[in-house]
Amino acid sequence: MCGRFSITVLIEELMERFLFDAVPFDYMPRYNAAPGQPIPAVIAQEGRNRIGQLRWGLIPSWAEDEKIGYKTINAKAETLQEKASFRMAFERRRCLIPADGFYEWKPIPGRKEKQPLRIRLKGGGLFGMAGLYDTWTSADGRKISSCTVITTAPNGLVRDIHNRMPVILRREDEALWLDRSRFDPRQLQSLLVPYPEGEMEAYPVNPLVGNVRHDGPSLIEEYREQLLF
Repeated sequence: MCGRFSITVLIEELMERFLFDAVPFDYMPRYNAAPGQPIPAVIAQEGRNRIGQLRWGLIPSWAEDEKIGYKTINAKAETLQEKASFRMAFERRRCLIPADGFYEWKPIPGRKEKQPLRIRLKGGGLFGMAGLYDTWTSADGRKISSCTVITTAPNGLVRDIHNRMPVILRREDEALWLDRSRFDPRQLQSLLVPYPEGEMEAYPVNPLVGNVRHDGPSLIEEYREQLLF
């Protein structure tokens, strides 16, 4: 699964990378974005990229209760067309979730503790995680726009850490993913594969990242104190 990530760049870098020209919310770098929180997401609308905030944890438009979002922070790439929660969004509501790293916890043989690691592109840099979104309306008219991160099998780097990883799209494939006027499920499914392990790296970070109350620059620094492995 993917349950935490970072997006720590300046808004100007985000605008240049994802080609949008307006920000309708107060953007702040995030070092420990977590499920249930509003996170930046990019969609294509009228031929242009736009950015907004979506709650992490997809609530399908047909859901009876918003609590379903706690169970839908991730969507498996292999079963998007089989799951009612994701089928319609896969066809019509695809998004990109900008990030510059994500966190996973590595099991340590013989220990209860796990060591958190930050996984990113080699040398850093922004990437877009494949996502889906939807808008749900409550019985009293309240609207919530929400999203999920699509996951796939791990590459060789992540396999030692976790059995799933977020789908990171190649930059040249992002426009196709966002294009709602085109829906070729085979073509889109072909994009939902593990990112090349040779282009990624991982390093240990402070265990405080496990607590959503912590969100600061120290969480993305390499951590060598009392490592568990």
